[in-house]
Amino acid sequence: MASAAEGDVGTVAELARVLRWGLEELSLNKLATSLGASEQALRLIISIFMGYPLAVFFRRYLFLKDSYLIHLFHTFTGLSIAYFNFGHQLYHSVLCVVLQFLILRLMGRTITAVLATYCFQMVYLLAGYYYTATGNYDIKWTMPHCVLTLKLIGLAVDYFDGGKDQNSLSSEQQKYAIRGVPSLLEVAGFSYFYGAFLVGPQFSMNHYMKLVQGQLTDVPGKIPNSTIPALRRLSLGLVYLVGYTLLSPHITEDYLLTEDYENHPFWFRCVYMLLWGKFVLYKYVTCWLVTEGVCILTGLGFNAFDEHGKAKWDACANMKVWLFETTPRFSGTIASFNINTNAWVARYFFKRLKFLGNKELSQGLSLFFLALWHGLHSGYLVCFQMEFLIVIVEKQAASLIQESPTLRNLASITVLQPLYYLMQQTIHWLFMGYSMTAFCLFTWDKWFKVYKSIYFLGHVFFLSLLFILPYVHKAMVPRKEKLKKMG
Repeated sequence: MASAAEGDVGTVAELARVLRWGLEELSLNKLATSLGASEQALRLIISIFMGYPLAVFFRRYLFLKDSYLIHLFHTFTGLSIAYFNFGHQLYHSVLCVVLQFLILRLMGRTITAVLATYCFQMVYLLAGYYYTATGNYDIKWTMPHCVLTLKLIGLAVDYFDGGKDQNSLSSEQQKYAIRGVPSLLEVAGFSYFYGAFLVGPQFSMNHYMKLVQGQLTDVPGKIPNSTIPALRRLSLGLVYLVGYTLLSPHITEDYLLTEDYENHPFWFRCVYMLLWGKFVLYKYVTCWLVTEGVCILTGLGFNAFDEHGKAKWDACANMKVWLFETTPRFSGTIASFNINTNAWVARYFFKRLKFLGNKELSQGLSLFFLALWHGLHSGYLVCFQMEFLIVIVEKQAASLIQESPTLRNLASITVLQPLYYLMQQTIHWLFMGYSMTAFCLFTWDKWFKVYKSIYFLGHVFFLSLLFILPYVHKAMVPRKEKLKKMG
């Protein structure tokens, strides 16, 4: 009788567990459907906003407490977020973190360790892309794993630099070089920090250790006065979230593939691509602003003081919002968007290719690395190829206007400045949308169809300028201007 009763109790408990899980899934599904989002997207948003109560807990109970407690807190909360979003697939990140720790310990501060890290972490990420890839954008374990991949590669490079003579390092390398030997708990806390695990931003181990040691504060020995700066970024993130939520049902990349889009006049197709190209970036802006607020609240966003003695909280800024919204140049958008990832690529890839002796080649290889890091779809390669082409042409055009007296005088006419700005912004966002089309549609059959519908306008326009501008420069720039530049 006893065993039968125990069996019944076990069955009821198991049934209750299943029902509880089912109710949770049902409620999240219903909520996601009512918001017009996928369940995975809703889980991602919930996880990002959960950073705020976790940051408050850290400030209240863990600031200046024992380091191991803080590392445990970051590891546990990060793993919990990973499980909430991806279930048992969190083992991918655990495996890579543990193996990275073993690489550092067993290979030491050697170039072999750096190369092994680059190869292992990138191959693991690319294998993940290969086995999980679909023709659509899916939120799966590879999304935070690409953030983790850069973090662990940066860790290996900084550890390698820590073994070099300090005088042989640049000032930047000295800042990030790791002199001590990180423990497994420190590497785990660094990797799973809840404010950056899912979507970034990137930060160094040294910066993370300053957070743990209570050094990232504007008032030494006290909790940072970062609540207001954090709420500002959160509020701005909410503005973008609301805007994206309201507009997303009406401006979609799927429409680019429809017959209705193809049947509209050419000017309409271009205008739609322009508007979509601006709007599609808002989902990234939202995530980065919200997570930046979390980082600021913990203190991780502290970046010393300005010349007036005012605390700066932009160490984890991934967006320069004003520049992003107002710049009429492609280089301005690049400088304002995904800042920490771009800084990571410059620090750990581009500048490490100095031995090639060719800046353009280093830049091209860096963009190729970025394309691979994003995924295996051809659309990523096309997008970053367009970025490379556009930036080169933009530099040629800027040089021509600056060095040609005729164009320089024309560009300086005050009354025409608004017209110039409008023209620049139109060209800027039209071809930003053109580049983002390949990025967001992934596969060649999709982006090729859209590009064909607008006659490959971006490629034709910029490839033509690439070959024409040098001749225009030769014709419009007087010889004395060229000699002055050479001198």
